[in-house]
Amino acid sequence: MDELHVAAQLYTLRDHIRTPDEVASTFARVRAMGYRSVQISGMGPIAPGRLQEIAAANGLSICVTHTAYDRLLHDLDAVMSDHRLWGCRYVGLGSMPDEYRGSLEGARRFVRDIAPVARRLGAEGFRFVYHNHHFEFEKFDGVSSMDVLFQETDPRDFGFLMDTYWVQFAGHDPLKWIRKFAGRMDVIHLKDMMVHKGETVYGEVGSGNLDWDAIVAACRETGVTWYAVEQDDCPGDPFDSLAKSRKYLERYL
Repeated sequence: MDELHVAAQLYTLRDHIRTPDEVASTFARVRAMGYRSVQISGMGPIAPGRLQEIAAANGLSICVTHTAYDRLLHDLDAVMSDHRLWGCRYVGLGSMPDEYRGSLEGARRFVRDIAPVARRLGAEGFRFVYHNHHFEFEKFDGVSSMDVLFQETDPRDFGFLMDTYWVQFAGHDPLKWIRKFAGRMDVIHLKDMMVHKGETVYGEVGSGNLDWDAIVAACRETGVTWYAVEQDDCPGDPFDSLAKSRKYLERYL
């Protein structure tokens, strides 16, 4: 059985990575949980070199990022320089900006605007990956923004970083989309869904209602490389939530 490469999505710990000193202490705690890699997201200002020093000192790689859309459009050379320094191939976008949402025309405009960025990243040895929420699945005359993202982008350049929770929240089957993204998805977000007082809420991996045996099997079948654990909101200490998710995933390691 192939080893799962499990990473901590640092957006989960965004309130604990606001300064370089906080980043250092947080990385030490993340490594102590058993994580060997992180996704950069939600972090306060820190020099790229200092971030790499902290990661290396704690035995952590940087496998993927969420990069601000404005930087992708207007500061791409620096973005690539940072990612080379970190040894990070995957340049992620957390979501299309609000101005593109709510219509197929908006989704198509986003596809046109991001295409040169994705193409340049691919030419330089990187991979652009798009992270979904639920709004991409809203249909307009029977077609969704996700249909546009999937069908009207170049598979060679435009990759996906699927979020298991948001696909389920949108009323879709995560297994179907994992298989649909085969060849275009090397990184996935693992996030569980729980029902609490009649509402769906985020949960630690293994604590909710998603079928993790089937999800992990589908990811293995389709060649997913990185499994990033994320929990947008936690009922208590987010470090405890990340540790619980990592502990559950040991059955697949």
